Amino acid sequence: MSVEVTKLPSGLTVVTDNMPHLETAALGVWAGVGGRDEKPNEHGISHLLEHMAFKGTTRRSAREIVEEIEAVGGDLNAGTSTETTAYYARVMKADVPLSLDVLADILANPSFVPDELEREKSVIVQEIGAAQDTPDDVVFEHLNELCYPDQPMGRSLLGTAKTLKLLDRDMLRGYLANHYRAPDMVVSAAGAVDHKRVVAEVEERFASFDPTPAPKPEPAMFGKGGSRVVHRDLEQAHLTLALEGVPQTDPALFSLQVFTNVVGGGMSSRLFQEVREKRGLCYSIYAFHAPYSDTGFFGLYTGTDPADAPEMMEVVVDVINEAVETLTEAEVARAKAQMKAGLLMALESCSSRAEQLARHILAYGRPQTLEELLGRINAVDVESTQAAARALLARSRPAVVALGSGRGLDTAVNFAEGLTTSKARVRLH
Repeated sequence: MSVEVTKLPSGLTVVTDNMPHLETAALGVWAGVGGRDEKPNEHGISHLLEHMAFKGTTRRSAREIVEEIEAVGGDLNAGTSTETTAYYARVMKADVPLSLDVLADILANPSFVPDELEREKSVIVQEIGAAQDTPDDVVFEHLNELCYPDQPMGRSLLGTAKTLKLLDRDMLRGYLANHYRAPDMVVSAAGAVDHKRVVAEVEERFASFDPTPAPKPEPAMFGKGGSRVVHRDLEQAHLTLALEGVPQTDPALFSLQVFTNVVGGGMSSRLFQEVREKRGLCYSIYAFHAPYSDTGFFGLYTGTDPADAPEMMEVVVDVINEAVETLTEAEVARAKAQMKAGLLMALESCSSRAEQLARHILAYGRPQTLEELLGRINAVDVESTQAAARALLARSRPAVVALGSGRGLDTAVNFAEGLTTSKARVRLH
């Protein structure tokens, strides 16, 4: 691959992947800061800061920021997650310098005009309201609280109307100065890009960022599990379950991902086939594993008729427990093929490639080569997958949340206890 990496004297990393068959480029700034870095009085500030970045600088108004990019046919966006915040653009190759100038400007010179700040707070309050009207958002919010109690990772990224009200421009400036520092930032570009030119532009435009590392967040502590039933008058019961997974650098990561795919990663997964195709209990059911820097989150979601909730959870527990003991080579091969396909498909998109490279730098300190990634997938077999699955079931007590109405929800959440009292857990020891 044509990946090049330069670490500037300030500590900021520039990574590019030239894709010569393209006429466009995707580029962005990824900062290693997100919701888990917030103090209690800063709840929601990472997301608010991401919004305010587009609301004007000392050089450009909010309108000028978007007009300059859209005038050349490009687009500009951003996103906040638990551990990272990204600001990115997609443009024609000739407009890469313009994009870098805009991205540097919104992070180095934000104006935080008070009127704009109050308007954007109101916009986010509307966003919070929309999330509260979306049951699968609400149920995962409760699940995160249960998994990471009294920790930033257990709080919503959006904040609350109350916490947002207390955030002011001085707090935004302080948070930006404290967490957006060169050693914790990556400028990544893929597509029609020239590495030396990108490095030269970044070195000039991002020179003002502090060269000392940002403070690290407190270590994550997965909770004691347990259950929560949230009563709402809904047509469906929304069921979620979580276990402590593994961090990004854990050797078992790929084996656990294979197990996750076998259990609930697609239409051929055991849960989909058993719960939807054979029993008709739901429209949607899936499992996932989200790795972080120092912890991991194995999650499962489904929605069903409230009367069917107990049967649904009982089947979920049985399917997962059985999968640990009866995993087949064909299932592992299928899951590995899905992972390889996803990896290779991402390489065909410059946007996906730029994001992948930035996340690799933040997680591992360097880009992972295609050969490395494929090698790690190929190394997974039935035995390593079973070992990762047994460790998953032994690592924590399950956290389970049910959202909806009906008496069956309490019965449903109680069935989840059977997930870590299974033969799979006993065999680990």
